[in-house]
Amino acid sequence: MPKVTVPDHGTFEVEEGKKLVLALEDNGINILHRCGGKAKCTTCRVEVTAGDLGALTDIETEAFSRKGIQEGLRLSCQVRVYDDVTVQPVMTEGNSDLDAGPRPTE
Repeated sequence: MPKVTVPDHGTFEVEEGKKLVLALEDNGINILHRCGGKAKCTTCRVEVTAGDLGALTDIETEAFSRKGIQEGLRLSCQVRVYDDVTVQPVMTEGNSDLDAGPRPTE
């Protein structure tokens, strides 16, 4: 099983192919996903500091272009975990004073 590491939160195993946003949420990381995982709000973005989540998806490219978001980030609602990865969530309930939003579907 692949492992996801989040600095200051630890490392946890996740089912191969699981959406990153769900893996984070299911392991106590209160990452935002205000649009429910539809790549509209970009609040679930993470910085990947180690490992690989594959090529940027077309949906991510369009969303980042629309929002003017810098390179090097990924939308955790649009990627699945197949290998070990270390990520840093950009927006959480704790650093934004917002609730997470509706749970994305698998």
